[in-house]
Amino acid sequence: MVLEQQGSNLSDDPTLERSFRGHKDGVTSVGFNTNMKQLISGSEDGSIMLWNFKPHLRSYRYTDHEGPVLSVAVSSTGGIIASGSKDRTIRLWAQNISKSKSTLIKAHTGGVRRVAFTQDSCSLLSASDDKTIKVWSVAGQKFRQTLSGHSNWVRSAAFSGNGQYILSGGDDKTVRLWDLNQRACVHKYFDHTGAVLDVLFHPDSICVMACGADGAINVWDTRTHQLLQHYVGHTGPVEAMSVHPSGDLLLSASADTTAKVWDLREGHMCYTLQGHSKGVCAAAFSPEGDYFATASADASLLVWRTNMTTARATTRAPQPRSARGSSWPIRAASVK
Repeated sequence: MVLEQQGSNLSDDPTLERSFRGHKDGVTSVGFNTNMKQLISGSEDGSIMLWNFKPHLRSYRYTDHEGPVLSVAVSSTGGIIASGSKDRTIRLWAQNISKSKSTLIKAHTGGVRRVAFTQDSCSLLSASDDKTIKVWSVAGQKFRQTLSGHSNWVRSAAFSGNGQYILSGGDDKTVRLWDLNQRACVHKYFDHTGAVLDVLFHPDSICVMACGADGAINVWDTRTHQLLQHYVGHTGPVEAMSVHPSGDLLLSASADTTAKVWDLREGHMCYTLQGHSKGVCAAAFSPEGDYFATASADASLLVWRTNMTTARATTRAPQPRSARGSSWPIRAASVK
């Protein structure tokens, strides 16, 4: 494991705590169980694995899907795990997955690239190669609506904190903001020059973020739709991101085999993490932000202790750099 520090003023460096191997092919997705006892992962080998953090407890493998598992998500309060697969299905699992069979949902005509829950765990979204996003009520797995507008595969989608909006990105190089009450796209962002591979809402939902095949990470203000920050540091496509619960830090995963930690408040890169032998496909902070995990095409998962004491009492949105005494925004921060 190699850690490179780039001008960070954070108090401590991330440290590698655990590694997990057991998948037979690349790991596409990762998430922490909210009880912090397990890590959940999905893989190109078609399986979902539950990894126990206590060394004496065994891991579990589940092979209900008939194709590669492209996404896993863990609800915050509902005790449910969701998975999406290239087999065009969604499966829901009880939190105690070791004793559970999955519930099958069929609706898409293409592979399911992303599943995600609202913060209250009442709703679920699925994004698909069929160019649509579908929204479901978790209770009873009731279908609610379809969002159509992307002209190519939808690679990623995420709910806003209040569950009213969805952000999506796909192979048509656009990022789209959807209002679920209006059942319509209310804004499109065109700043990426390649497929958009992951999207996120900042914890305050004022800002949105996306990364893509062009190697860039972009941050926009949803009120003005201005590009606030533009980060270029990876030497390959940026496959995935995760934002720290404080809103201060962004974790990115890249096909260049590295993960990077970015300081959103100061607008610069803090660390480059090297521990995988192939591209890093997924990354996730734990619910409290004290740990994060990276998952790779080398079939391994690494769990890191964050150690960085940047969490603030209040969540603050990323801001562009501004001159002393001037009101912002002046210009977007650009980091290379």
